[in-house]
Amino acid sequence: AALWMSGGGGATVLQIVKESQQQHGLRHGDFQRYRGYCSRRLRRLRKTLNFKMGNRHKFTGKKVTEEILSDNRYLLLILMDAERAWSYAMQLKQEANTEPRKRFHLLSRLRKAVKHAEELERLCESNRVDAKTKLEAQAYMAYLTGMLRFEHQEWKAAMEAFNKCKTIYEKLANAFTEEQAVLYNQRVEEISPNIRYCAYNIGDQSAMNELMQMRLRSGGTEGLLAEKLEALITQTRAKQAATMSEVEWRGRTVPVKIDKVRIFLLGLADNEAAIAQAENEETKERLFESLLSECRDAIQAVREELKPDQKQREHSLENDSGKVSNIQYLHSYLTYIKLSTAIKRNESMAKSLQKALLQQQRSDEDGKRSPRPQDLIRLYDIILQNLVELTQLPGLEEDKNFQKEIGLKTLVYKAYRCFFIAQSYVLVKKWSEALVLYERVLKYAREVQSGAGAHRNSLKELPDVQDLITQVNAEKYSLQAAAILDANDPHETESPSQVKDGKPLSERFETFCLDPSLVSKQVSLVHFPPGFQPIPCKPLFFDLALNHVAFPPLEDKVEQKAKSGLTGYIKGIFGFKS
Repeated sequence: AALWMSGGGGATVLQIVKESQQQHGLRHGDFQRYRGYCSRRLRRLRKTLNFKMGNRHKFTGKKVTEEILSDNRYLLLILMDAERAWSYAMQLKQEANTEPRKRFHLLSRLRKAVKHAEELERLCESNRVDAKTKLEAQAYMAYLTGMLRFEHQEWKAAMEAFNKCKTIYEKLANAFTEEQAVLYNQRVEEISPNIRYCAYNIGDQSAMNELMQMRLRSGGTEGLLAEKLEALITQTRAKQAATMSEVEWRGRTVPVKIDKVRIFLLGLADNEAAIAQAENEETKERLFESLLSECRDAIQAVREELKPDQKQREHSLENDSGKVSNIQYLHSYLTYIKLSTAIKRNESMAKSLQKALLQQQRSDEDGKRSPRPQDLIRLYDIILQNLVELTQLPGLEEDKNFQKEIGLKTLVYKAYRCFFIAQSYVLVKKWSEALVLYERVLKYAREVQSGAGAHRNSLKELPDVQDLITQVNAEKYSLQAAAILDANDPHETESPSQVKDGKPLSERFETFCLDPSLVSKQVSLVHFPPGFQPIPCKPLFFDLALNHVAFPPLEDKVEQKAKSGLTGYIKGIFGFKS
């Protein structure tokens, strides 16, 4: 039985290393985080195994020996020591770009990692360890040794170590399950560019071509080799550029004196070949971006040279004032390369989107946002804008063939843009607008076919308009059928008019329609707030006739009061009465 059973149920050395790296920082290139994880895991292992290196007051060095290999975690202890030293070295390599002195510390940590790997290999020679783990330990030791020798620029020793590592992992990949073989093959692919780089430095000239092919297949190198390989490619092109003095474009030869432009033009064919050989869309997109970035740098270098040249032309009177200068023509050439590359990139993105649209029509799946025809319209808008800029390049105004080629390309992309605008109208069931646009697509396509003539070679790289004509004719019949079916559907004709009038539900109880807004949050049931209604006010009574009424005399009904005073008293005494 295998001794290597730590936490992974029979996990191998490479499997433990890869899983730890991916889960703790190396997926994003964070070597410091991975180093911290290794330190914490070492502390936990020592505590669990009671294998402490002294106490807080005194350090007592301990070594793992074959006698105490009763637990496989002792091997894991040494592996984590090696991983911690290696990750610290890789962290210092990143920091050494700005602080060169850290390179000495980097080499020290790599030596420490190799020392731990040697101890792991020595312990795995024990009879308690199975053959597979022994091979894994040897491969791990060879890998770290190769990394150290590579940093020391000892190319022969580094190549021998990497070849030993590669041989062991290839044998293991053939001997075990597919899941484990994937890990072994990944490690082989990682170290293959390093082997070829060592071979190149030893003197194998064919290794350079193999390095370039590896770079293209992988979409870029990573790790220890990335910066060295890019510097090597630039250096090789610079040597070739020393012999390059001029470039010919559209019948005119222009001298090239700027080194950056020479290097770019020499690498142009290689970059275009790399884009053509790219295996997937992500790699192709990365290569397009890299080419455009290099082209912008070259154009910027030409612009700096162009400024004094323009001032000189403004002050000088030349007879051939209509002819642009060599530096201006070179600027037009580089701009042409940039715009043409941008067009190819957008066309590549458009093709991938078209494939996605076809797959979506065949099988509708949930998940990510599905592509729409509107996305393609935007891409073709950018392409048409680039073509307009091409026609305005200085020095090409009188080139009739060039203007004719650009005009035909414009018609091709207008046809495709119009086609996808029609597709977007079909989605919203605007049949008449879509039909008119399909007719416009056919008009553009026929113009391209009639005007191609001698320019067929320049149109070979463009999409075939004949395929577009066939597709449009098929779409037209489908559109007419869909329009007829739509016209015969009563729900489709009646319900929109009933819903669009804005009446609430309380006012259309007599009419049935399927209104999806009734189950939404903004449902229209009644008018709210309700409108104002007239109501009777409280009556007020005013007796206006009272002021004009003459009341009857009431003296005869009211008793007269007796006269008072002295006269009445006297009269009462003498008996006189009134």
